[in-house]
Amino acid sequence: MTIPTARAIVIGGPAREGKPGAWYRRRSTHNSIILNAFLMLGAITMLTPFVWMVLTSLKSPAELAQFPPTFLPEEWVWSNYTEALNAAPFGLYFRNSLIIAVSHTIITILMGAMAGYALARIYFRGREFVFLAFVAMLMIPTYTKIVPQFLMVKFMPLFGGNDIMGQGGTGWLDTWWALIIPGGLSAASIFLFRQFYLSLPKELEEAARVDGLNEFRIFAQIYTPLIKPAIATVGLLTFQESWNNFLWPLLVTRSEDLRVIQVGLAVFQQLDNTQWQYLMAGTTLATVPMVLLFIFAQKYFIQGFTHAGIK
Repeated sequence: MTIPTARAIVIGGPAREGKPGAWYRRRSTHNSIILNAFLMLGAITMLTPFVWMVLTSLKSPAELAQFPPTFLPEEWVWSNYTEALNAAPFGLYFRNSLIIAVSHTIITILMGAMAGYALARIYFRGREFVFLAFVAMLMIPTYTKIVPQFLMVKFMPLFGGNDIMGQGGTGWLDTWWALIIPGGLSAASIFLFRQFYLSLPKELEEAARVDGLNEFRIFAQIYTPLIKPAIATVGLLTFQESWNNFLWPLLVTRSEDLRVIQVGLAVFQQLDNTQWQYLMAGTTLATVPMVLLFIFAQKYFIQGFTHAGIK
């Protein structure tokens, strides 16, 4: 009578005792094929709209009017890009979007890092309550805050002809203040920074205090240089959200000098006609900065989300 070994029992019985590694390799290969198939399907699903946008931007108006539509252009009309750029002052729109996105990113990183450090490394009464308040803010839909923010901007005291009570003028409407200040910080960035600061060893802080460093120098010189993935993640998300913002700039600005790229693309959308070739060309150009930014920052971006999820 043959008594199966523990190794044979673990891998499924005496029949596999001789080649346990082969069975595991076959199972691992099978799982990898299924996983790669799902990942490839997801990648194709994500890339298809972008590819369709680029191909549509290179089609002629006559080809866009055909039904059923063609996937590849019959005639590659590269002039759609130059004509789209000449249809409106898109250089000005790009500049405005860049100024707003960079301003939001800098303010969010600076203020979010300081707030996250305070919630993670400085003890004060009510600290947990403040943190829970920030977590609760994450659950508030963005569009429910539009009306309160608009009223705050419109009735800002002593701006735009308003008196001390915020009456009589336009406040911050149609100004850079309205485009930059309300979007300058988010609860998500504070939460992410706090998670990273919590993960750092306390011994660094104690050693810095022994060397005579004050709280701000500990924050700026000791801890913050160690959270580059968090800074890159917050910066990328903030820049992307600000660059793609459409509703808020549309509500608070009227002059063309303050128009952003997403609002400027609406020039190609008319009530009875949409110039799809120009709209897709402009949208492609507006998407390129975000694609390049993600390519260069994807290493830190992935590390940031992975680290925050584990902690």
